[in-house]
Amino acid sequence: MGCLHSKTTHLHSPDDPSSQLDSLKPDPGNGNNEGEEEDRVPTFKEYGLNELRKATNGFSTDYIVSESGEKAPNVVYRGKLNNNRLVAVKRFSKQSWPDAQQFVAEAAGVGKVRHKRLVNLIGCCAEGDERLLVAEYMPNDTLSKHLFHWDKQPLPWEMRVRVAYYIAQALDHCDAENRKIYHDLNAYRVLFDEDGDPRLSSFGLMKNSRDGKSYSTNLAYTPPEFLRTGRVIPESVIYSYGTVLLDLLSGKHIPPSHALDLIRGKSVLCLMDSSLEGQYENDDATKMVELASKCLQSEARDRPDAKFLLTAVAPLQKQKEVASHVLMGLPKNTVVLPTMLSPLGKACARMDLSAVHDILLKTGYKDEEGAENELSFQEWTQQVQDMLNTKKFGDIAFRDKDFKSAIEYYSKLVGMMSVPSATVFARRAFSYLMNGQAEHALRDAMQAQVCIPEWPTAFYFQALALSKLGMETDAQDMLNDGAAFEAKRHNSWRS
Repeated sequence: MGCLHSKTTHLHSPDDPSSQLDSLKPDPGNGNNEGEEEDRVPTFKEYGLNELRKATNGFSTDYIVSESGEKAPNVVYRGKLNNNRLVAVKRFSKQSWPDAQQFVAEAAGVGKVRHKRLVNLIGCCAEGDERLLVAEYMPNDTLSKHLFHWDKQPLPWEMRVRVAYYIAQALDHCDAENRKIYHDLNAYRVLFDEDGDPRLSSFGLMKNSRDGKSYSTNLAYTPPEFLRTGRVIPESVIYSYGTVLLDLLSGKHIPPSHALDLIRGKSVLCLMDSSLEGQYENDDATKMVELASKCLQSEARDRPDAKFLLTAVAPLQKQKEVASHVLMGLPKNTVVLPTMLSPLGKACARMDLSAVHDILLKTGYKDEEGAENELSFQEWTQQVQDMLNTKKFGDIAFRDKDFKSAIEYYSKLVGMMSVPSATVFARRAFSYLMNGQAEHALRDAMQAQVCIPEWPTAFYFQALALSKLGMETDAQDMLNDGAAFEAKRHNSWRS
């Protein structure tokens, strides 16, 4: 795939209507198009263990997406099926479900509950001791991440209201499908899809094991009746919904007992997330607080049902026409990657230039080991010595993040070398990026591709430069190409 055939030769403007996907997305506040949504979800099926092992690269720790990592009792992996569909694969601990038939029957029942507000279950696997669930993949993290561990901006008020409404829609649909029990509803169970819309994980519709605990969170957040009897009832789900409302209101994980004390003491403002100041009307906040209080009643019979949640939250939505990704400040038209990414690919995808720099330093020139050794076969002349010194000074400047000097040294080196170096072009491309010269960076990344046509790094750097130029669709294509060549390399090494 040489440079002449690069996708960057067919760039189009990000304003081109053909690259816009928003018109295909149902209105954020609209409850229609449910049939169309369900049609896009694959039919539930049983997967073979080998297929899921391959999809997760042998259940590699690099593919774990559980926020607790390997420490989670049931680990969730990101995986890619043979048809390039990204999925989430939940792997239960050994002996969680001894009866394979019971597990498959339960999973198939959950798989029938389809809705646009759910992360739909699309399959399972029960081979030997392994018990796995397969669901749609959500690329934009959990509510927990956006509320408690945000990087760029706190979740805005209007998005918090939308989360409350969409999750109420999901619970109402589950009720209608006679799936009234949802285990351990919390901020980790709410995920955001490629458009930034919140969805409720279907994993919560199954227990963690045949006879296992229904709640894994701190006892302070567990419904009182579960503590008394060890049983979950439909009203328990409403209690847990109330704890999620507290998370949304406060931006913190506040024990319900403490929150109720604040509410009874009329200290509602003490409960509210300070980062939301000026974003909401006091009446709306008060109504949300009152709804949380109703959900958290100690007696199950005093709590409302899902229909009540919908009618209570619906009027609080004031910006239904604004897309979720806009409210959250996510990149426009975030596309799910069809291929797994290496650490360098991941760093480029999230525009983490500091991580990219560290990886480049560790990698060095190892992808060009054959070409690098050509110097030893040349006649030892002053010109060769000058070239080695120039490379050395360029690498020192690059290491020390003196990118302006690195550009000067690498530019001089490019003029001196009889055989162009892909790594030098890549390092100069990165230096241009750090210097705010994205067009020069793109040109160098393309030159690196000419030197090594199937070098993933060259494609990743083109993706970085294209993102800086606002060409997100082409950047995504380059990330996909880089990942595809990486997978090809990996498979060739294994064989």
